[in-house]
Amino acid sequence: MLSLSRLIKFFCVMVALCISAALLGWLSLNRYLESPIGEGGSSAESIVIDIPAGFGVNQVASLLQREAGLKWPRIFAAWTRAQGQDRSIRSGEFAIEPSMTPPEILALLVSGRNVQYPVTLVEGWTIDQALSQLWAIDTISSTLQGLTHEEILAQLQSPYPALEGSLFPDTYFHTRGTTDIDILRRANQRLQQTMNELWPARDAALPYETPWEALIMASIIERESGYNAEKNAIAGVFVRRLQRGMRLQSDPTVIYGMGAEYQGNIRRRDLETTTPWNTYRINGLPPTPIALSGRASIEASLHPAEGTALYFVSRGDGSHQFSDTLEEHNAAVRQYILNRTSD
Repeated sequence: MLSLSRLIKFFCVMVALCISAALLGWLSLNRYLESPIGEGGSSAESIVIDIPAGFGVNQVASLLQREAGLKWPRIFAAWTRAQGQDRSIRSGEFAIEPSMTPPEILALLVSGRNVQYPVTLVEGWTIDQALSQLWAIDTISSTLQGLTHEEILAQLQSPYPALEGSLFPDTYFHTRGTTDIDILRRANQRLQQTMNELWPARDAALPYETPWEALIMASIIERESGYNAEKNAIAGVFVRRLQRGMRLQSDPTVIYGMGAEYQGNIRRRDLETTTPWNTYRINGLPPTPIALSGRASIEASLHPAEGTALYFVSRGDGSHQFSDTLEEHNAAVRQYILNRTSD
């Protein structure tokens, strides 16, 4: 039978061992929480993990171990519960960096900052080109394929009367599974916001009365030139022609009206074929835009440059030669088009 003194000594030793074990465990936990998951590893690239909806913290920890190299998943799960965050982890894709510590990973999963993917709608594209781009990206869920423009417009609930030209060209970031109609709504809303900002500050006495007509003009400017420094001058030519009752005679509108028949060049019979968009044959503006208009083209349509030029022709280097008279224009055509064709 142990004496009282030995019993007390034994108890003190056990207490000391428990304290040492607790201290060792606390130090180990701190070291675990402060260590990057990629410590000692060779990869410096982020790893995308996809957490399904309904996953519990144990499943999340196992997924992190399997795909991101997280050590001691049970400790991670227990520590997460101790923080009261086990039911706050969000679903979706997350980019895990090797430099992240377990607390940083948990903060990311709780924040819901899912991986964002870009999709770019380019200035000057038609709506069909924009839709093809959306449908070619595997992170975007297609819900609109097979629908007509009118059916898509009805789902979009746009204030504009046509789908063509009713999107703002830009790069839109999205999470995996975002639908095509969601991207279209964002692009349409951006265009509405842009027009609401720019339309009230337009120049006086413009030959169009609605923002839609300004967008039609902007789309023609967009397709005529990608050179921003000349957009206002091109707008000035078209505005003066409209004000004088002259036809716009814009080749891009002819091409748009030709649709699939366009094979890279405009023939004389194409210019003589009446379509709603052939501005060699119709007066005024066509019924819809012919492309997506960027901000510079919209601003140019609302603030055309002053001047006297009524014609312009491409110099072949991205810039244009502007002329006041038909005689000057024909001379410029001979210089920049016919001579280049014959070379």
